[in-house]
Amino acid sequence: MELNLVQTIAIYALPVIFAITLHEAAHGYVARHFGDVTAWKLGRISLNPVRHIDLVGTILVPLAILVASKLFGGAGILFGWAKPVPVNFHALRNPKRDMLWVAAAGPLANLAMAIAWAVVMKFALMLPSNALTLPVSLMAEAGIMVNIVLMVLNLLPILPLDGGRIAFSLLPDRLARGYAGLERFGLPILLVLIFTNLLGLILNPMVRASIELIETIFQL
Repeated sequence: MELNLVQTIAIYALPVIFAITLHEAAHGYVARHFGDVTAWKLGRISLNPVRHIDLVGTILVPLAILVASKLFGGAGILFGWAKPVPVNFHALRNPKRDMLWVAAAGPLANLAMAIAWAVVMKFALMLPSNALTLPVSLMAEAGIMVNIVLMVLNLLPILPLDGGRIAFSLLPDRLARGYAGLERFGLPILLVLIFTNLLGLILNPMVRASIELIETIFQL
């Protein structure tokens, strides 16, 4: 089914907002569990998307990608970001070890949401066809895709992405200190990957494999 721009935005709005904001909320929840109450004191440990929405990263960037894909064709990598949940890693009970779990919480939240959207799609496909089943199944399909993209993107071992934090936590102390010094190059590296389309080349095989696995498990 070919969707127009307004329909595409309507289908993707909720999946994008919840994928990005719950990713950040998960960091805050796990950080509090391991002793850092920074986000909790600031009211950022919340499932309310309004507390996490960033005008540029949560709304304008994903919207621009959707508009560009509809006007110019192609299927660009749909991504964005929310207001980062503040985490004071030094306040964690075991900073280097606990950093792994705090960082992994975001991608794991995206995986959980992708699975939840797969369940929604399964029910939508099983129900008799009506006015709701098609838009719900399309929204669920978008939810799976958006969450898998964010999960895979954030697992790249580039600081300050979650994958970089996980790598730092797993490296021996001396190597971890040297690796941490590369964080200042993280954003330039990501920008180069985006504008040279290398990011898509890196992510697409992993995204396709992950979505195909979910589709196989749920027989979608």
